[in-house]
Amino acid sequence: MNIKIMILLSMIFLHIVDDYYLQGWLASAKQKSWWEKNAPDKLYKHDYIIALFMHSFSWAYMITLVPTLYIVLFGGKWYPILFMGNVLIHMVVDDMKANKKKINLIQDQSIHMLQILWTWVCYLN
Repeated sequence: MNIKIMILLSMIFLHIVDDYYLQGWLASAKQKSWWEKNAPDKLYKHDYIIALFMHSFSWAYMITLVPTLYIVLFGGKWYPILFMGNVLIHMVVDDMKANKKKINLIQDQSIHMLQILWTWVCYLN
């Protein structure tokens, strides 16, 4: 199998691992309604934002892990702006699904797949 296709499949696999298995408490904490129910004090009003950021950072790290290792071993360029762009896009998309209820899971996952594909193209093509 072509190494570049294997990297893409690894990125998709790590997306599944991070977005479904590793979120743990962050899956609840990134929902504004969880904080309103479990920590209604004004002090915690915006704490869901840090949970969104932490999950989004973890996700962006995971999907870029394999291409980053590839470029370290075989040369290439790392794109910190692309990494932070993925963090921010993931935050906005998850907020639109979890809090604003503007998109569904299919739309959420489709956007994340587009992020992965775009990141893969930037790193390896």
